[in-house]
Amino acid sequence: MPYSNSTEINIVDVGDEDRGNDFGFGQWIFDRNSISSRMSQSSPRDSSGSPPQLSHHSASPSSSANGYFDSKKTKISKRKAWYMNKTTIGLWLLVGLFFLMNLWMLRRIQEPGQAHGNIKLKPLKSNATTVFIREELQKLGRGKKPQKTIYARLLAKASHALAEGETKEPKDLWMEPYTRASSWIPCSHTRNWEPSEGTSGFIMVTANGGINQQRVAVCNAVAIARMLNATLVLPRFMFSSVWRDASQFGDIYQEDYFIDYLKPDIRVVKELPLELQSLDLEAMGSMVTDSDIMKEAKPSFYMKYILPILHLNRVVHFVGFGNRLASDPIPHKLQSLRCRCNFHALRFVPKIQEAGALLIQRMRQNDTGLGHLDLDHYLVGPFAQTTVKGQKTAAAKKSRYLALHLRFEIDMVAHSLCEFGGGEEEKRELEAYRGIHFPALVELEKKGKFPSPTELKSEGLCPLMPEETVLMLAGLGFNRRTHIYLAGAHIYGGNSRLSALTTLFPNLVTKENLLSSTEIEPFRDFSSQLAALDFIACTAADVFAMTDSGSQFSSLVAGYRIYYGGGKMPTIRPNKRRLADIFVKNNTIEWKVFETRVRKAVRQNKRVFSRPVGRSVYRYPRCKDCMCYND
Repeated sequence: MPYSNSTEINIVDVGDEDRGNDFGFGQWIFDRNSISSRMSQSSPRDSSGSPPQLSHHSASPSSSANGYFDSKKTKISKRKAWYMNKTTIGLWLLVGLFFLMNLWMLRRIQEPGQAHGNIKLKPLKSNATTVFIREELQKLGRGKKPQKTIYARLLAKASHALAEGETKEPKDLWMEPYTRASSWIPCSHTRNWEPSEGTSGFIMVTANGGINQQRVAVCNAVAIARMLNATLVLPRFMFSSVWRDASQFGDIYQEDYFIDYLKPDIRVVKELPLELQSLDLEAMGSMVTDSDIMKEAKPSFYMKYILPILHLNRVVHFVGFGNRLASDPIPHKLQSLRCRCNFHALRFVPKIQEAGALLIQRMRQNDTGLGHLDLDHYLVGPFAQTTVKGQKTAAAKKSRYLALHLRFEIDMVAHSLCEFGGGEEEKRELEAYRGIHFPALVELEKKGKFPSPTELKSEGLCPLMPEETVLMLAGLGFNRRTHIYLAGAHIYGGNSRLSALTTLFPNLVTKENLLSSTEIEPFRDFSSQLAALDFIACTAADVFAMTDSGSQFSSLVAGYRIYYGGGKMPTIRPNKRRLADIFVKNNTIEWKVFETRVRKAVRQNKRVFSRPVGRSVYRYPRCKDCMCYND
């Protein structure tokens, strides 16, 4: 020991705000400058370096007394020094034990996905390295985009709850909580009218947007063709500089099936008659753009302005056609036709069906005892696995999966005008993107036409961040063994932005993980066809969770799950306004309270109700035009 006598060591506890992690480890600081030695004064040494020798006989009574007290003080000092050193050693052993426990918990969180059946789910590459979530958040916080530190405390609590198995799955987590949801059954396939002869002329449609906007445009065009007694030319899809996909109708949907299925409703042809193909439609005034038609135009608009053009020129070309037909008021039979087109007439081509069937089978671990037969056959046709009677077993429960549509691409993020924790760099990046893609929005922003990012957040108008999404899922009760299919691509911030999600839920996969390079190669350069694969996997999932209820993709998927799901396919629609009120308390709220509030907020959005007036039949098919209610 460097000191033979008693030593004072000042130990300073730095407090909760500076602790090393959120599991309660204290950071102890030893102040070496405050260490003082109280050493007994001994006689000065002689020139040889040896202490002077004292004769026992020459010692006075007083010196004998001093020797006795010095000896006693030395023994006490030694005992104090031994006691202090023993305390220090014990303290360090205790800290070491905490770190060992922490390492053990991390290994439990980070263990890879387990193999079930013949397929092993491969987690995302970001899971390959074991990283403590708090350390990862702090590391990212020191990087260029410190967005990950916003919910560090809650994420640490979530990781602890998942590791310890404290998060219990509620009984209705994987099921529709309201039994009357099963009272609605599909019935838009029934018809009680004569086929349209299409004698008014020909309607051509070039739909814009991605696959979801194009699908809505096709269904609206079918309804308009019937309304005007016109013949529909097989729709075409406009090339988008955003989606950069040259896919046409026949690359995604079965053309012949579409034509044959709609024969009792309208006449559909693959191309214009030869005598009309050479006409200059723009010069004739037969070309109608989106700017010429108001959004949600009523049937009276088409009867007044479009039908005369048909009678005059025999053809009308809708260019950039999209959401240009109102949801109400629409005659019952016409509304039913829109449902029939969406839910029955549009079927994916065999190569998409086959790849989609692989996604479903691998997410279900090749278990044929799960799934909804009608929905599977609609989605993937002859590639659907047949259900063997009595095949469902307790093992089948492990094969269920959650599909998640994380709407956090840069276009959504930039257009929202919200902030996501990335500081000045994020602000400059999103401003530059808006300047290129949303110039009109930039002008309105400069004029102060929008609330502040904080106000937008509190009103639930901001996209859910990946960190908020993973907290929502953990709060709802999904455990860390849950298999999650992640739809979409190009998440803003890349894989680093997904680290919280992949760390807490290691069994998270995408279509790129589930399909081999050979299997996915035919779709790689076609974003719409890749989106069709996501559509199949999400629609067939046991639970579908969306992060933005306004997303066209999420709306269509939710509608299909209602129409074909028999009231047994729940969809999680977060109330972002309620969640924002919960997340704002992330620095103080306890995990149990957080769980209770999140579950209440999400359950309130699972209500079963008929389609509200003016809302899309594609998203809300529970209405007399699409479904029948059996009381």
